[in-house]
Amino acid sequence: MSDLEDLRRKIDRIESRAAIRDLATIYAICCDEHDMPRLLSLFTEDARFDSPSGLMKARGHREISDMFVGMLRIRGPAYHWTHDHLVEFSDANADEATGLVLSHAETCPNNEVSLAAMRYKDRYRRVQGRWLFAERTIEFLYYVPAKDFPTALSGPMRITVGGNRLKGDYPESLPAWQAFARQYVEQKPS
Repeated sequence: MSDLEDLRRKIDRIESRAAIRDLATIYAICCDEHDMPRLLSLFTEDARFDSPSGLMKARGHREISDMFVGMLRIRGPAYHWTHDHLVEFSDANADEATGLVLSHAETCPNNEVSLAAMRYKDRYRRVQGRWLFAERTIEFLYYVPAKDFPTALSGPMRITVGGNRLKGDYPESLPAWQAFARQYVEQKPS
């Protein structure tokens, strides 16, 4: 690769990183504003949306639209915000990247104020010069009614949906967490 090609690649990645970070911010705004046309415009036509619990699962614009309409229909005001955002570019294809977005949300499903900490594992694809979500997987550390927040992290059942408690999607499922537990928590003192 020539110096000029390398410089072009670096500039493209800088500009792309900014566009991808904006994409995640616009997604949060669209969720809060219930802006369905703009929200759907952030996804490729063949996009996938998933969650480990299977509660959020959709393929393509029609299913993604139906999923969000169902969620937003019962949700009152909300505030989503993103924190750190890691973006990694594909060396094989300049129009593909992956990312991890750390975030929080204050929501009000069925008039119950709730708090959530989550992260998104993303795949991005540039289509006609615009970065879009090709795949988005949401994982919840916790999602609980605000009244339950003081004890939200004290056990594995950290997701509340329709009055039912489910296990948090992470960190217990992460290989590094499991390796740490095996090496430092589960070993018996001599």
